[in-house]
Amino acid sequence: MKVNVIGGTMTSREIDEYIKYGQEKYKGRQICRLDVTVDGDFVDLKFYFKDTNFQHAYRSTDYLVNKVDKLNSAKQSEFLDKNYNWVSENSNELN
Repeated sequence: MKVNVIGGTMTSREIDEYIKYGQEKYKGRQICRLDVTVDGDFVDLKFYFKDTNFQHAYRSTDYLVNKVDKLNSAKQSEFLDKNYNWVSENSNELN
């Protein structure tokens, strides 16, 4: 992980504590860079994250889930009966 300290200096122990703080706050996300801006007795932290694989989210009425099998049988049926508008790869028109 790359760490930039701007406007002052810090010990490696202080930097390690800010990294630990970011990892606890943003669990599940991988931090690739940290900018620490020193402003007197205060610091501003800016965390940058690695891109993650996008997981498709399905929406059925008011429910937002990442897998259709998490829905009850009525919602699964509703989802399967849904009409889709597909975008053609060769044009900007809807099929």
